Amino acid sequence: MSIKNTLNKISLKRRPGPTPSFNVLDVIRLLRLLAKSDSIGRGKISERLGLGEGAVRTMLKKLSKNGIITISRNGCSLTPKGKKVWTSIEEIMPKIIEIGRNELTLAPKSVAILVKGCADKVKSGIEQRDAAVFSGAKGAVTIISKNNKLIIPSVSMNLEKDYPLAFKDIVYSIKPGEGDVIIISSGDSLREAEYGALAAAWTLI
Repeated sequence: MSIKNTLNKISLKRRPGPTPSFNVLDVIRLLRLLAKSDSIGRGKISERLGLGEGAVRTMLKKLSKNGIITISRNGCSLTPKGKKVWTSIEEIMPKIIEIGRNELTLAPKSVAILVKGCADKVKSGIEQRDAAVFSGAKGAVTIISKNNKLIIPSVSMNLEKDYPLAFKDIVYSIKPGEGDVIIISSGDSLREAEYGALAAAWTLI
């Protein structure tokens, strides 16, 4: 089963009852949080993810049932299987970072995400922008690394020339390789920007 199917299986509704109050993006954010911590409590998870404790409780229960996390008195942590799942995600999206303002940011907070080897899957970038906006971001810009240049489809064939500040930010902080995709998502809050970046990236995976 692919990593996308694995995570969708956890987050999607499977039987009659209330619709889950979390989605696959929340699962990714939780796995990322746990990957950076030895153990973390449910209350802290709720605070860091900006989700209600009920949603967090349900998500943790599903992850535990699937053998991805373990829950103890000390808090929650990734199991060996969970670490493997996170490693698979990180291989595809190795960098998710907050960036400062530049010519391509659209709101107070922005997050850039690197998606490895997916340049050929990008068409106009509209699909990624729409996914970001649907998830709550103000907008998103999709950039591809091709022929030793950074390109915004249908907008710029040379990012270094047309958007020098953004180019400098991306090269310094992201360091994309040939065939990679960089998505810059912006929102009024860091959470919105991160959601947008993940939603946009998810369309390519």
